[in-house]
Amino acid sequence: MIKGIGTDILEIVRFEKLISNNSFMTKYYTEKERAYIAARPNMTETAAAMFCAKEAAAKAIGTGFRDFSPKDIEILHEDNGKPYIVLGSKAEETVKKSGMVNFNVSMSHCRTYATAFVTAEGGND
Repeated sequence: MIKGIGTDILEIVRFEKLISNNSFMTKYYTEKERAYIAARPNMTETAAAMFCAKEAAAKAIGTGFRDFSPKDIEILHEDNGKPYIVLGSKAEETVKKSGMVNFNVSMSHCRTYATAFVTAEGGND
């Protein structure tokens, strides 16, 4: 059963300067995420899409980033490139209270925009 949905979109140009700002990158992205971004030929677009996924997940949870930080929502990728979400302890605590047990994420980008959509699933209650 779908318990929450979230979506986000942003202009890539907003990330052109932020991608080289170490303070920003360490505040919003985990070490694994930063390594993934650095390995991509389109780093800015990738970072923007992953940021959108974090925002969309926070919206799907229903709290925004009120009780946890963006780093508590980690966007990782399977070997085939499919993204998935790993929650940090603070986000996990919030999610458990709502009965959410699974997240699905889709991200996309072009030269101008990045976007993401997240669904949060849980049991029937």
